[in-house]
Amino acid sequence: MTPLEALQQHLQLCEEIHALALEENRFLQQNQRPPDAPLLERKRALLARLDETLAALRAATLEGSNHPAQRQALEKTRARILQVLQLEKENEQLLLRFSLSGTRPPAPTTLPAGMLQKIYQRHS
Repeated sequence: MTPLEALQQHLQLCEEIHALALEENRFLQQNQRPPDAPLLERKRALLARLDETLAALRAATLEGSNHPAQRQALEKTRARILQVLQLEKENEQLLLRFSLSGTRPPAPTTLPAGMLQKIYQRHS
């Protein structure tokens, strides 16, 4: 596999990971709970494929990337990776927020001090 082919394969996988991260983000925002098992399984499968494409990239030396198509693919890949990292950070924050809010008991409602004083005055 040529370095350009390995890079294009990796870019395609990064696109798929980005699409899945967007889907997870929409799910978290709409349902306000952790995603279901099928989405997590798809994520695990993509991460396994990521290991394969990274191994292919390491095998195909990217030194001397003077070829314009290779440089362009490299820049697209870097940009997509940054977008995926940003989305994953947001997804982690949403997951943390929903996991913390789900375990917390409901807070008792507090009455304003003036209302409590009126209640005590009526019953005294």
